[in-house]
Amino acid sequence: MTLSRLDLSVATWRARAIRYVVIYLLLALALVGARFLTQDVRPALRAAQEREAVLTTQRDELELRVQALGNPQRIRDWALQNGMRRFAEAPKTTQDLSSIPAPAPISAHTTLEVTTEWK
Repeated sequence: MTLSRLDLSVATWRARAIRYVVIYLLLALALVGARFLTQDVRPALRAAQEREAVLTTQRDELELRVQALGNPQRIRDWALQNGMRRFAEAPKTTQDLSSIPAPAPISAHTTLEVTTEWK
C-alpha cells in the first residue's frame, strides 16, 4: 500500500478519535460497574476472616480443655471417686481349669479333591 491510497482526511481521523473515546468510556463504565457490583465482597471477606480467627481460637481452647479432661491422672481420680478400683488392687479369684473337659480334636483332612471343568 502506498501513502497516496490511505485516507488521511479530517473526517476519518475524527471518526477514529470518536470511536476510541467511546471504547474508552465503555471500558471505564464496565470497570466502574464491576466495582459497584462487587463492593460488598471485601467487607464480607474481612468478616469471614474475623469469624475464622474467632472459631480457630475457640477450637484451640476446646482442644486444650479436652486434653486436660483426658489427662490420665484426672481419669484415675474420677474413677476412684466413683468407687472403681485399680486392677492391681482388686481381689482376684482363681479356679482350676482341669475340671473342664477339653473339646474334641478336629479331624484333619489329608486329601484334597479338585474337579476342573472346561466349557
